Amino acid sequence: MAVPHPWGVTTRRTQQDGEMARRFSAPYQLEPVSALATWARTLAVFSLVATAGSILVIRFGFLEFKPALMTFFGALGLAALSILVAFAAFAAIWQNGSRGMGRIFIALLIDVAILAYPAYLGLQYRKLPAIHDITTDPIDPPRFDALARLRTGDGTNPAAYAGLYSAEQQQQAYPDIEPVTLEVPPQRAFEETLKLVTRRKWLIIDERAPQPPRMIGRIEAVARTPIMGFREDISIRVQPDADGSRVDIRSASRYFEHDLGTNAARVSKLIDDLNDAVDNAKPVKKAPAPKPVAPKAPAKR
Repeated sequence: MAVPHPWGVTTRRTQQDGEMARRFSAPYQLEPVSALATWARTLAVFSLVATAGSILVIRFGFLEFKPALMTFFGALGLAALSILVAFAAFAAIWQNGSRGMGRIFIALLIDVAILAYPAYLGLQYRKLPAIHDITTDPIDPPRFDALARLRTGDGTNPAAYAGLYSAEQQQQAYPDIEPVTLEVPPQRAFEETLKLVTRRKWLIIDERAPQPPRMIGRIEAVARTPIMGFREDISIRVQPDADGSRVDIRSASRYFEHDLGTNAARVSKLIDDLNDAVDNAKPVKKAPAPKPVAPKAPAKR
């Protein structure tokens, strides 16, 4: 009696399993796709395109600022609407058994990616004070001289310091922001500060090294926020202080009354880096003074 080959049995069983799987999946494949799931995915994709487009327009200045910003907020609204439609689609699929769970998942994934960072900024908006001008010296803040002409357009914040209210709010929220006192001459402090500004790739508008008799140095530069590229202006003043030097920093948003903490974070990081740079820098070696030459004794005759 011939014994059937085990591979043949495995092949027949595989065919039978495949037929059973197709038999059970056939009714599901015949079910219609949820229209709400399709709409949720469509809204999410459109929101993604509008968000990316508005960010590029704002960052590179292709069009006017305000319409691009309104487009950005409209895109966020579409992402929120897509989430609502996705939940409605899930409820409909749960009731009538239609297809579309994959589309819902894709829609929610896109929506969360779009809204995560704005949601974090919303928490910052509620938690932090509504100020936009941070400085280490509220009594005599570093001025915007060369940058003043860039802060005269429609919707820009003025070049003058925000005033006493901003100083009080800053002291409560960021008490660690204070003048930087360094045990190096003003020229050395200016050079180290300029190196840090250049390393950060801020756009330097003006730089003036310390000059006698007052030995006050100034740096004015423009930084940009990471994603949207909003411009924030920086003014740095270096001046003598006893046997060393003092560095004062000011960072102010060019637009909006609330900076969401970006200026304070920038000033704090620059303070820390400046202290580290001066502490870790090698001291300048002084050339040894020439030894005095002893006078030659007169020759004996």
